[in-house]
Amino acid sequence: MNVHPLGLAYNSNCQTFKNPPQIARHLNPDQPVRCFSANALSRQINLFKDNFPGSVAYAVKANPCPLVIKTAAATGLEVFDVASVSEMELVHSIAPNAILHYHNPVRSRREIYTAWHNHNCHRYSVDELSELKKIINVIDVKQDQAPSIEIAIRFRLPAGGHAVHDFSEKFGQPPDAAAHLLAQIKLCGFTPVLTFHPGSQCLDPASWKEHIITAADIARKANVRIVKLNVGGGFPVDYASHHAPDLRHFFNQIASTTNTAFARLGIPQLECEPGRAIVAPSTSLLTRVKLVRQESSEVFLNDGIYGNLMEVSQAPELQPEARLIRNGQYHMSNLKPFTLYGPTCDPLDRLPGSLMLPADIAEDDYVEFQCLGAYGSATATLFNGYGQSTLLEVEDL
Repeated sequence: MNVHPLGLAYNSNCQTFKNPPQIARHLNPDQPVRCFSANALSRQINLFKDNFPGSVAYAVKANPCPLVIKTAAATGLEVFDVASVSEMELVHSIAPNAILHYHNPVRSRREIYTAWHNHNCHRYSVDELSELKKIINVIDVKQDQAPSIEIAIRFRLPAGGHAVHDFSEKFGQPPDAAAHLLAQIKLCGFTPVLTFHPGSQCLDPASWKEHIITAADIARKANVRIVKLNVGGGFPVDYASHHAPDLRHFFNQIASTTNTAFARLGIPQLECEPGRAIVAPSTSLLTRVKLVRQESSEVFLNDGIYGNLMEVSQAPELQPEARLIRNGQYHMSNLKPFTLYGPTCDPLDRLPGSLMLPADIAEDDYVEFQCLGAYGSATATLFNGYGQSTLLEVEDL
């Protein structure tokens, strides 16, 4: 067992299993298991590479497991969206030549210094003039260096209600303020980029259309020809409560809107930086049943909202599909609703709503939660002595 710089346990030389039921049958694990499929991850990466009308980066924050980074690099991703120095160190420990986009708009001076001097980072996002000045002062940019540094101005629009997590509150400037910042980038001689994020698990392609049209307006007001337009992440995947539209609908909307909105301004190179939509389908979570209270239809598991299921407590819409495993086989007949609890002594450690599971669910059965590769292990805690999990590889999910 190893621990990478961000603290997640993983087994780097383990046997690859066929599927989660085989793990349950042969290992009989008592601790939660993250079942990772490199094939599923590569398939999702290739969906983006083959269809998105520009370059694709992986947002490391969604899942910083080394096997994820290694598979992403092996599948041909050369750019990684990072939010911290620790993520830079992780990526470069696996893919030394990877290009880093430092798209966390707020950084300490030490973080900027480390990104520039230790990791050769040439892309920074900003949404405040003071942060731009901080970068200039720390890097001590020479005039001939300026064009090699890309500064991405992050702008925002009011939440449209199409995303599960609203990204318009914490970061980004309104369009007029973003245009002023963009003009400053031109004066400094940096390569100008615009970036936005429509919100996590955004189900409406029209949200990208609105942001791209706004990006063109910002460039026009600033009298700046932007070289690149980063359309963020936010692309959706399937969950229990809803199915995501085909991602190609989003890609087509992005391409057509960009060509129209920027027709007289110069078409920028397009970029995207998905996290959830790339990594979520690559991993499922195998949990073990500790107790069943049949009279009250309650089930206690060995993982919960303080572990790999934290995001479910923040957004019930992101409840993953669940299925029962017994004796190494999926068992999903005669279903009834159950309330599910995690293993801690905190009464808040409960999944929202109820899940449909077999009426005869019993102690030592397993409940597998699908599509949990994003924001599962990345946000797990060790509260109450729980939260640890092991990652094992499976052929596919």
